[in-house]
Amino acid sequence: MEKKIISILVFFLAIGLMIMPVQGEGLNLSGSSFVLMEEESGRILIDKDSQKRMPMASTTKIMTALIGLENGNLNDKVLIDGESATIEGSSIYLQEGELIKLKDLIYGLMLRSGNDAATAIAKHIAGSEDEFVLMMNKRAKEIGTKNTEFANPHGLSQKNHYSTAYDLALITREAMKNSDFRDIFNCKTYTAQRDKNSYFINKNKTLWEYEGGDGGKTGYTMEAGRCLVSSAKRNGMRLIAVSLNARNWFNDNYQLLDYGFEKYSPYMVYNKNQLIDKIKIPNGYEKLNIVTSKELFYPLKDDEKKEIKVKISINEDLKAPIERGESVGNIETYLKGVLIRKDPLVARNSVRREGIFQKIIQRISQ
Repeated sequence: MEKKIISILVFFLAIGLMIMPVQGEGLNLSGSSFVLMEEESGRILIDKDSQKRMPMASTTKIMTALIGLENGNLNDKVLIDGESATIEGSSIYLQEGELIKLKDLIYGLMLRSGNDAATAIAKHIAGSEDEFVLMMNKRAKEIGTKNTEFANPHGLSQKNHYSTAYDLALITREAMKNSDFRDIFNCKTYTAQRDKNSYFINKNKTLWEYEGGDGGKTGYTMEAGRCLVSSAKRNGMRLIAVSLNARNWFNDNYQLLDYGFEKYSPYMVYNKNQLIDKIKIPNGYEKLNIVTSKELFYPLKDDEKKEIKVKISINEDLKAPIERGESVGNIETYLKGVLIRKDPLVARNSVRREGIFQKIIQRISQ
């Protein structure tokens, strides 16, 4: 379908992933790999080797929590088996034969990084760890990861268990769309409904130490080193920082977050249902109001505002009848010549086909 193209230089700002991030920019960080992502747009603000495959330890559990929340009921009762109760590493001290809510397991998974909780969740949701891992890898591909493979739900070192700083940021961004996940991610302390070992304190110091800190997950193994995902929100903009094999893990993430909040500001480009044009359809009785189908938000440095170009494309062969909400064109936004977002334009109102009576009335009036 051919489209009428109108190019306009405006201060519309868009959303996207293709603008190249800054590589390090002089920050003295200890991590072998890191990335800073703005949550709403997914824009990478700064990174180093963020596509490098690396072991990621217990940051794995972000995906475990997401799968558990998407496929289970928080009030489900889970019967703990012997394997879950005796797995090595960090633990919430589950006992074989214990009956515990899935909600308590996921809080224990995220706040105390319980490997036993991860195993119990996997078996409850999928019947076995192997089946749960298949679900994890399928979901990772749906999210858009390119360099991630899970071999277990807890993050203990294992062959073919790896991710990247970028992929972990993508997974975290997707998980934060889930309201239950956000509540757990942002929780400092939690009391589970069990007889003992019921009080969980979050290992993620970001919640206490960093202004606006609202989430995170720690991870450590000898092979992976110290790994950390942190999130923070200020002035309506949430950033996600990921550092892998970072000796000064919390300090590194705080520096990344500081960089993002100091260098970038959030901009609302246009709201959903914002009027773009009002046109007459050749055989239509009413005029067609063309509006945006989504809101556009993008983090920008001050000197990037003048680098925006927007192309509005309206379908050339539009004919009545047109239904409200029908796609009638597209809006493309470019930053420094790179396409960063393409969204459909839609009809805000229905347009009826003009009948003979309406045509006669129109000719009389003319």
